[in-house]
Amino acid sequence: MLTGLVSATRRGFVGMAATVREIGTIVDHKKGRYECIYCGKVVSGLKRLKCHIGGVRGDVTPCLQVPEDVREMLRNELQEKRFGNAMRDVGELNEPNLPLKRNRQDKQDSDQNSGNVIASVFSKGQVDSPAEGSGVSDSSLSEAQKSIGRFFYETGVDFDAIKSPSFARMIKSIISPLNTMKIPTCNDLKGWILQDAVKEMQEYTSDIKSVWATTGCSILLDGWVDSRGRKLVNILVDCPKGTVYHQSFDISAIDGNVVAMEDFLDSVIDEVGADNVVQIVSYSTSTFMEDLGKRLNQKHKRIFWTVSASHCIELMLNKLAMMDAIKEILEKAKTITQFVYSNANVLKLARQFCSSDLIKPSKIKSIVPFLTLENMVMEDENLQKMFLSSGWKSLVCASTGEGQSIADLVADQTFWNGALTVLKVTIPLVKVLKLISGSNRPEIGSIYDTIDQAKETIRLEFQKKKSQYIQFWEAIDEIWNKYLHSPLHAAGYFLNPRLFYSDDFFADAEVSCGLCCCIVRMSANLSVQDLIMLQIDKYRMAKGDFGLGSAKLENIHPALWWSKYGEECPELQKMAVRILSQTCDGASKYNLKRTLAEALLTEGRNQIEQERLRDLAFVHYNLQLQNFKPNVLNHFSDEEIDPMDDWIVEKQQGTSIGNDEPMLIDLDSEDSAREGVV
Repeated sequence: MLTGLVSATRRGFVGMAATVREIGTIVDHKKGRYECIYCGKVVSGLKRLKCHIGGVRGDVTPCLQVPEDVREMLRNELQEKRFGNAMRDVGELNEPNLPLKRNRQDKQDSDQNSGNVIASVFSKGQVDSPAEGSGVSDSSLSEAQKSIGRFFYETGVDFDAIKSPSFARMIKSIISPLNTMKIPTCNDLKGWILQDAVKEMQEYTSDIKSVWATTGCSILLDGWVDSRGRKLVNILVDCPKGTVYHQSFDISAIDGNVVAMEDFLDSVIDEVGADNVVQIVSYSTSTFMEDLGKRLNQKHKRIFWTVSASHCIELMLNKLAMMDAIKEILEKAKTITQFVYSNANVLKLARQFCSSDLIKPSKIKSIVPFLTLENMVMEDENLQKMFLSSGWKSLVCASTGEGQSIADLVADQTFWNGALTVLKVTIPLVKVLKLISGSNRPEIGSIYDTIDQAKETIRLEFQKKKSQYIQFWEAIDEIWNKYLHSPLHAAGYFLNPRLFYSDDFFADAEVSCGLCCCIVRMSANLSVQDLIMLQIDKYRMAKGDFGLGSAKLENIHPALWWSKYGEECPELQKMAVRILSQTCDGASKYNLKRTLAEALLTEGRNQIEQERLRDLAFVHYNLQLQNFKPNVLNHFSDEEIDPMDDWIVEKQQGTSIGNDEPMLIDLDSEDSAREGVV
């Protein structure tokens, strides 16, 4: 019977869509359940049945009894359908000729066409999936073992966990009884599976590096102090196609020695390629880093030194929070939340009266006080009703001095008026920080305009009365001018077509100077500089293709826009693509685990173990970067880190509520917006 069916398959539906009768039987028509005619497995949905028989892994186990030619036929059908869907999606992005996957043999030829490279980067939004490793076996069982290995490498789980009986039970509970997969051993994880992962990750990182020459790249520094007092740094390299881990380094011996640190970064620049690097993004605004940036700017004229935008915005919030009026309101809000959350009966009562918890959790620790204050203002009427209720009066703490003080504070309208003022000043910056954290590509061409919009929002909140908002503007401008602003930001603002061709575009002296600075530093040839200046006039007047492109600005990345409409001005196009392809944020957004780097930089191991650790770090960090998902805007789950827990612990330990301890990370230091930095 099976032989006849195979023959019928060859004659009747090779190259055609397989029907239900040819591969299975309907068990439950209403629920869409089908039974495989080969092994009898019941699955939900025709597509899952085809995946089961075709051996296409996903959310269904493959059939082990299907003839090979039938499996191949189903697999080809599914792949052709997937290819068609992908081409349709690409067509919606006006890139009908964009290849679904680059032909690696023609990589050098394709890289010469910068327009195709840019289109492939920004239209797809991700690199091609890594090629399947050969491993020790081509069977699905070895693939499952490699998947288990990737889990251990990405999460950093101790390899000994694979010996746990619970792990074995977990694996057995989710695989088919017909699947005789052997759980890999610790030696497998350290041996052939790791080497396969290294090979796969080398292909992945090579694919990303292939576009550096066209789009340029940014070197991201991520420094910290470990528990042993060592000053360590991770080096990442970012481009529109993805971010890759470069290396970890112990800078303890050269910390404070600007020349030695400069030599170290020189070696990193040489390894990445000096012609590829557009900027180095620092994690710190310390004097040491500032001096280092100045030296590198003088030595490498074409490379810019910038500071992480999210770090600088946290510094702005820190500076605002240090102002007496704002600090007082935040301290009072902290007093209320500590009191509520340190008393179980009060907390229970608050949850009866309020529509949500007072504390607003977020992975961005520095904005929690402001989000919490915003939440409290939304619940102000409910809080006031709670402290006037019979339920409150029946509590023992209501008759204490502290309880009465809290009740009086909640009833004080001046506190709520002050809270509204604080929110007018800080929430615009909080939104900018959330915007950066919620984007996988924080664009350097937008940060200039974004900060301006935040300042304008503050001005409008105070009805444009300069005497009321100017002090807040000055605090923001101090951080902007001293640390955040870069010529790249100004040039990116000018070259961003969505902003440039908008009605409210305004190029002041700062923008013009930044643009000229980039032209001079990024184009050493004077004749090229002259050409770019002439081409800028064409861009400004929207002549030629620029005129066509000025009407097509929606849903297109600025760098991709330049690759499509800037061909008549190749020198300006090249500069615009390289600037607009960079990020404005640093390495901290990835929240990379640091324990593996700390182990890698610990001396005393033999050469074989050190090499294994180096491979593990390479795979571990690049898997984390490959699978990185940015925070979704305005959606902060209750499972996220809640710094307010620290305040509750303070109260339970008897620390006075109204102490002078900073509410953010360190309000007395501009350079401490990240804990444990060098």
